[in-house]
Amino acid sequence: MPITRDLVVRGEDWYARELGPGDAFEECVFYDTDWTEGVSEGASFADCTFSGVRFNASRHTGSAFTNCSFRRCVFFDARFEGCKAVGSRFQESEFNLFVVEGGDWSYAGFGGADLRGAELDGVRLREADLAGARLDEAVVTRCDLSGAHLRAARLRGADLRGSDLSALDPRTVDATGARIDLQQAAVLATALGYEVA
Repeated sequence: MPITRDLVVRGEDWYARELGPGDAFEECVFYDTDWTEGVSEGASFADCTFSGVRFNASRHTGSAFTNCSFRRCVFFDARFEGCKAVGSRFQESEFNLFVVEGGDWSYAGFGGADLRGAELDGVRLREADLAGARLDEAVVTRCDLSGAHLRAARLRGADLRGSDLSALDPRTVDATGARIDLQQAAVLATALGYEVA
């Protein structure tokens, strides 16, 4: 499969563009590009930079965005299913109606991100940076959060059922009204020094 390297895309209209397994990008840069309603299935991006890119209403299935940088991007109503975003970093971006189902997002950086109302189900988020992230009313179910950085995260009213909360220190987050299951309750009680009998 040929790989496109060092491509610079600036201000282009990629509206509703479809990308597939034959589309592979490495160390490419996308500035102020419109990917609204774009579709990717099995496409791959490695060490790419996305700045000011609009992913509104886009759909991504089985695609890979590894070690990529997303800055000032908009993910309104964007959906990722079974995708890989290991080591990617998200800064100053918008995530209204953001949905991620399955896939591996380990080591991803969402520090300080506003993820209120986002839906993350069955996602591998090992050692992801969620420090200071706002996840109020978010759905974070069946996710692997082992080793994740969650200090100062806001989880008010979030649904956390079925997720690995072994890295969550309840003394350093605001999780008022968050929903958890009995097994998670035991994990958090143990973290607080209680002996669960």
